[in-house]
Amino acid sequence: MIKQMREDKRVHLSQKQNKEKSSFPQYTLNQVQEHCSKENRIWVTYKEGVYDITDFIESHPGGDIILTAAGNAIDSFWSLYEVHKQPQILELLEKYRIGNLSKEESLQNTADLSDPYIDEPKRNFPFIVNSEKPFNAEPALPFLMKNFITPSEIFYVRNHLPVPLVEIEDYKLEITGLGVNETKLSLDDLKTKFPKVSVIATIQCAGNRRSEMSEVKPVKGLNWNAGAIGNAVWSGARLQDVLKFCGLQNIANINHIQFEGLDTDATNAPYGASIPIEKFLNSYSDVILAYEMNGEPLSRDHGFPVRVIVPGVVGARNVKWLSRIVLSENESPSHWQQNDYKGFSPSVDWDTVDFKSSIAIQELPVISAICEPVNNQKVKLQNGKLIVSGYAWSGGGSKIIRIDLTADKGLKWHTAKIIHQENANPGRCWSWVLWKAEIDIDKSSTNKVEIWAKATDSNYNVQPESFANIWNLRGVLGNAYHRIKVYISD
Repeated sequence: MIKQMREDKRVHLSQKQNKEKSSFPQYTLNQVQEHCSKENRIWVTYKEGVYDITDFIESHPGGDIILTAAGNAIDSFWSLYEVHKQPQILELLEKYRIGNLSKEESLQNTADLSDPYIDEPKRNFPFIVNSEKPFNAEPALPFLMKNFITPSEIFYVRNHLPVPLVEIEDYKLEITGLGVNETKLSLDDLKTKFPKVSVIATIQCAGNRRSEMSEVKPVKGLNWNAGAIGNAVWSGARLQDVLKFCGLQNIANINHIQFEGLDTDATNAPYGASIPIEKFLNSYSDVILAYEMNGEPLSRDHGFPVRVIVPGVVGARNVKWLSRIVLSENESPSHWQQNDYKGFSPSVDWDTVDFKSSIAIQELPVISAICEPVNNQKVKLQNGKLIVSGYAWSGGGSKIIRIDLTADKGLKWHTAKIIHQENANPGRCWSWVLWKAEIDIDKSSTNKVEIWAKATDSNYNVQPESFANIWNLRGVLGNAYHRIKVYISD
């Protein structure tokens, strides 16, 4: 009976909404195209609807990128970012509806649209999928504990746009900008003209553990668990060698090195990012143009044929499908450098945020996570001890020196044993550590235990206790204590 009442209510609301939509005036595509600036109002279409989004642009989480659809359909734009196709987003859009297209014009408006994700690679691993288009997925946490070097097939995938289909015979990497001779290199050039070097480095998404931060208050972004991280052997040409080959001698006025990928948005603009020139000047920075991952050619999801690896730096700057390097006075103008991947005060919201007021994330803070057991798992004690294992890592080459755990909310702390760690000096520790701990549990007092984990790096930076105090509207830099609850079974 209740189910039928809910269905009747849903049908009634749908009929009411359709009736309201039919009362809107009709506009032609030419009329919509006339409204493509803030001075003349900004209109867009979606399916058969016409919307005036002028007053929404300032609060759009994606920034001014939405202006690319001004006077046109946003259907293709939303095909690239399917996160928009959620009930709450569609409801928000309807608030700005001002009219309809005729049926004929609506069909004309969408006739040439095709799925930009039609050439995506095949994926067989049982990922936890956070979005299909673009594809973003992470492994279940226990998989991460099985190998110090994360196998390519279970390494998390972070794509911002459709995966480009690259014909290797056509591939060229362009190097241009201040202080260099404009040069184009093939993949074979990178393999034969420069020494091959290998770096073991952890790559982590800025939104790793965002799902925990969103429990404090909703954030904008993919709902990553703690698996948006992996450790691999990356091999390729050292960036310093390549730029020297291109004639670089004088770095005057060069402040940033920009990278562009072959993945593009609806306006054909590429994904882009940049790093400060200091990363290049440091002879121990180990920035490479990688064409191999774990001894094999890069897979398509991980940047085939070439990606930049900037050890110790957020994954967003490790641009995949690398097509262009620009030496410049300025940061990358890309949306993902200017209007995303930045941190803010917990008090900043989408009405007050100013992305220009915050610097772009580069090195990431110290982090750890418990991988086994998983949250809410039933576990058996071993000789009265709970066995806990996980990973820890810190950006900028800092070394992990300790992982502490508590089962009584901090009354007593237990230090974990590091079971895998690369032998490197502080400042050049690019890879994570894997750790294991045995914690005494008094089973007679409770069958439910909450475990907290925190790591400390060689600069004595330690994870903050609470997500509440580091909450930010984009859900990035989430490195508070990792907390799980387990149930002790007989």
